[in-house]
Amino acid sequence: MHVRKLFGMGAVLLLSAAFAVAQQAGTTQIKHVPVKATSAASGQEMYASYCAVCHGANATGNGPAQSALKIPATDLTTLAQKNGGKYPAMHVSSALRGDAELAAHGSKDMPVWGPLFRNMSQGHDAEVQQRIANINSYIESLQKK
Repeated sequence: MHVRKLFGMGAVLLLSAAFAVAQQAGTTQIKHVPVKATSAASGQEMYASYCAVCHGANATGNGPAQSALKIPATDLTTLAQKNGGKYPAMHVSSALRGDAELAAHGSKDMPVWGPLFRNMSQGHDAEVQQRIANINSYIESLQKK
């Protein structure tokens, strides 16, 4: 699965962005569906719409699409634990924008949300940054103590 880069204005990217899970003959398949616009102010709403299908509603990597992924979704609740007790906010922001070199994200199994948010926001960088910051804050709030 690949997310196409946005070349110019258009909704082509929206059609290849978000994931939906389809059950067929006992196997999970991931199909591309149009991305649903959400409030940039709600990290929780964006997480539920864009991240939970793979990472799970509780962010432990057990989303309904997990069996269809080549590389298991990361347990997002342990990011701080794996980083010496400090939540890696810059790294998470980088992953959301598509700047981070991550094995699971390198194959683009995870959509790169930066360009999608830019398209949704009609190119308004401040709104894109707000979306990334609010998802990041929500994921930080889910960290295991």
